[in-house]
Amino acid sequence: MHAWTLSAAAGEPLSRNFDFALAFAQGMLDRGVAFLPSVAGALVVLVAGLWIAGRLKRAAAAAFARTARFDETLGGFLSSLIYYALVALVIITTLGVFGVPTTSFAAIIGAGGLAIGLALQGKLGHVASGVMMLGFRPFDVGDFVEAAGVSGTVKNIGLVTTELATPDNKKIIVPNGKIFDNIITNYAGYATRRVDLIFGVSYEDDLDKAMALIGEEAAKDARIKTDPEPVIAVDKLGDWSVDITCRVWVERADYFAVKWALVKAVKERFDAEGVSIPFPTRTVLTENQA
Repeated sequence: MHAWTLSAAAGEPLSRNFDFALAFAQGMLDRGVAFLPSVAGALVVLVAGLWIAGRLKRAAAAAFARTARFDETLGGFLSSLIYYALVALVIITTLGVFGVPTTSFAAIIGAGGLAIGLALQGKLGHVASGVMMLGFRPFDVGDFVEAAGVSGTVKNIGLVTTELATPDNKKIIVPNGKIFDNIITNYAGYATRRVDLIFGVSYEDDLDKAMALIGEEAAKDARIKTDPEPVIAVDKLGDWSVDITCRVWVERADYFAVKWALVKAVKERFDAEGVSIPFPTRTVLTENQA
């Protein structure tokens, strides 16, 4: 009798522990079953949202590619920006389906974004300038420009920097913020350019003859346009010469070739026709003292 009582007393704690474990497992199972719709809904939202975000990214990239105003760099940047914004929205929505308070989560994301923005405000400014440049297109790759105190041919327009090549083929990297915040001179902005030349002749020469000779040499060059017509006129009475201005219009690609050729042709014609190009002179008057 005494041994049976001890055995029963020893087994009673084990029974209570087993019942407690069974009740705990049952509670967890009930909670899991109750939470299962939320898990399934969250997975559906996540998978469907990511799929839709990917499709919209590809659609946006294709739309940007069909638009001449958007080049590959800008189109890729904007489509990626749309994609990551949609991914962030999908994640917040998924957490909301799980029951996470999205208001506080969005506030945390906003605060973190603000902190990152303040830390990288200089770099982000260059990115913003790059987006503006790629959108408004003040110049294109291959144009010769003067910007931010440097000049050269544009080789690449990135989101942060722009690459230029100087006439002697030096590579220059300029932050986009420096370019977009200053005056930009695009020498390739229009299809035609005006060549301005000044020829100095002596005061003893026949001005009408000199002007006619310049006009004849300009007319010989087929690259010089007749509309607008060339302008040849006496511009200034200089210290040692009479300056004649010659202005002709050419295609942009012919600018330097026409300029150099016309200077050479007029010099040779002046030599042949006896029109002098004076050197700087100075007259010194002396006074004899007895």
